[in-house]
Formats: sequence, structure tokens, C-alpha cells
Amino acid sequence: MAHPRTTLVPALVALLIGASALAQEARIDLGGLRADPKMPVEVTADSFAVDQATSAAVFSGAVRISQGEMVITAASVTIEYAADGKGIRRLLATGGVILRAGMNEARAESADYDIGSGEVTLTGDVVLTQGSATISGQRMVVNLADGTGRIEGGVTTTFVPGSN
Repeated sequence: MAHPRTTLVPALVALLIGASALAQEARIDLGGLRADPKMPVEVTADSFAVDQATSAAVFSGAVRISQGEMVITAASVTIEYAADGKGIRRLLATGGVILRAGMNEARAESADYDIGSGEVTLTGDVVLTQGSATISGQRMVVNLADGTGRIEGGVTTTFVPGSN
């Protein structure tokens, strides 16, 4: 029979190494944060301006973007159109950004949604809430196609054991 200390020490070392890695980057299952990038995008806002020279449109004031069950709200959103003018290439949101889908909600200072890749990158004091659990960091990348993501930069998490 192995001595309890012999089995406990390697387990403790593995836990500490894992905790150290978690402090830098956390990979998370965001099953609720899924969206189909091929679905129509609806935008509402207080004002709208188009810049033909840059192929961009700027929505400002209480901006709400929806695509299927996913909703992004922000103070301002710049939409960059594809080079051929047929479709949206990316959405750049700033000012109190909130991304909601299902029971998940992420808050950040800004968000960059690349329509083609289906990835949303949130930056600046990111806080993700999943039920009673929260995880925060400085940058979060979400793959909307498969519902996975990662959070980087001073990652902190709070959860209630035994809750969903």
C-alpha cells in the first residue's frame, strides 16, 4: 500500500500547476453562446451613418444586434462590409458591450465579431456569467459555431459547488 504522502504530493503538484495555468488562460464550454453566422443580422439604434469610402456603417445610441438567439448591445457599433459589398465582414462594438445567448451573458468594453470565422473577441474587463458562476479576465474569444471559448489575462472565477 502506498504511503498517503506519496500519492498526495504528486496530486497537489498537479493541482498547483493546473491552477497556475488557469490563472493565465481558461478554456470554457460556452454551449449556450452559439449562433449560426449564416443567419440574418438585425440592427436597431438611435442613429445610423454610412461611409462609402471605407465601406462601413456606424450605428450609435442604444445599439442592439440580434442573430438568431444571440443578442449584442453596445453604445456604438461599426459594421464593415465585405470588399464586394455583398454582406457583412465584421461588427466592432464599443461602450458597455453585452453579449447574450441562452443562459450566458458576457460583458466587456469592446467586441469584434468576425462573421466569416464565427468568432467574437471581447476585450477590456470581461465578465462571463453562466447561471450562478462567473469568470473574468481581460480578453475572451468565443467560437459561436461550436460554443467553446477561452479567457485570458488575470483570469478569476467564482462558482457555487453543486450548482448548475
